[in-house]
Amino acid sequence: MNFKFLLLIITLFILSACNQELHKDEKINIISEQKYKNKGFALVYNNKLIKEKKISKKIDDRALVIFHKNLKKDSFVKITNPSNKKTIIAKVISNNVKFSEFYNSVITNRIAEELSLNLDEPYINLVLISKNSTFIAKKAKTFEAEKKVAEKVPVDGIKIDNLGTKIEKKKEINVVKFSYSIKIADFYYKESAESMIKRIRNETNLKNPIIEKLSNTKYRVLLGPFNDIKKIEESFNEMKSLNFENLEILKNV
Repeated sequence: MNFKFLLLIITLFILSACNQELHKDEKINIISEQKYKNKGFALVYNNKLIKEKKISKKIDDRALVIFHKNLKKDSFVKITNPSNKKTIIAKVISNNVKFSEFYNSVITNRIAEELSLNLDEPYINLVLISKNSTFIAKKAKTFEAEKKVAEKVPVDGIKIDNLGTKIEKKKEINVVKFSYSIKIADFYYKESAESMIKRIRNETNLKNPIIEKLSNTKYRVLLGPFNDIKKIEESFNEMKSLNFENLEILKNV
């Protein structure tokens, strides 16, 4: 009888502890995305990176493939250049390659060219998609259709109009200001966001965290703005010491 009573007390104690732990978690209330996505800078591959030991493995520079630290091998991602909306599908061929945590992926020069990326500012949106995605299926069908059309059209059947006409276009130079912020996390409550601000100030040397109210139930903690890529990288690496899994870099509009 005493043994059963003791067992009941122990069980109640464990359940109470679990409830307390749940309350602690509820206090944080970080809003997480169901599908993996990340906005940030990509590392564009070149052979110098191997010599300088900034990356631990070579990649086929003409292939539509990437290295990633978290996504499974053989998964597919959609990569977008937000400045011109160009998009491409790439395959993750490894997730155990060593490179700086600052970069959300290692991409090939082929990908950079297809997206018309600025190599001094290779900012991309990366979203995980499935192998059976309709997006990929449509792309594959489109490429196959183009291939068949190209095979059917004879070479001498191609007509070029206005071959000798010179069309002069004025080059418009748009000077875009370099301005980015580091997104730490989104929270349901302002108090949770304020707690994160205190933690950043107490546990790092970063003194510029801010809270941005997105709605009555969404508060974003940011670092920045930054106008220099090296300063972003320094702050990013310091935040990684707090073991955040998916820090994002957001371009300020």
